[in-house]
Amino acid sequence: MKILVVDDSRIIRNVLKNILAEKGIKEDAIMEAADGAEALNILMNNKIDLILLDWDMPKLNGLELLKVARNMPNYKDTPIVMVTSEAAKYNVMEAIKAGVTDYVIKPVSAKNILPKIEKFLK
Repeated sequence: MKILVVDDSRIIRNVLKNILAEKGIKEDAIMEAADGAEALNILMNNKIDLILLDWDMPKLNGLELLKVARNMPNYKDTPIVMVTSEAAKYNVMEAIKAGVTDYVIKPVSAKNILPKIEKFLK
């Protein structure tokens, strides 16, 4: 299993990696990207099984990356969970329309993200 953590904040990426490690996910199973363009490059060159995706990022934001990923044959059904501070109902609806699997509002913790992703962790 390969997981991609996409967030422009190194702190948030580390928090998410630590939560995954506590669930037994090995460090080499987790890839990370600091922006959407870097994440897209990783998606094109790897097989990713779960994507944890921030919304507000430089180069290519999370919503744009979500739309691109959903149009890629390898990622049309891959679980993609938005992990963002964008809490407005409009934003949630936009993400749902674009094909997001689930949505977690920051601040992120094991308590608020694990129920959303445990079913995808193998």
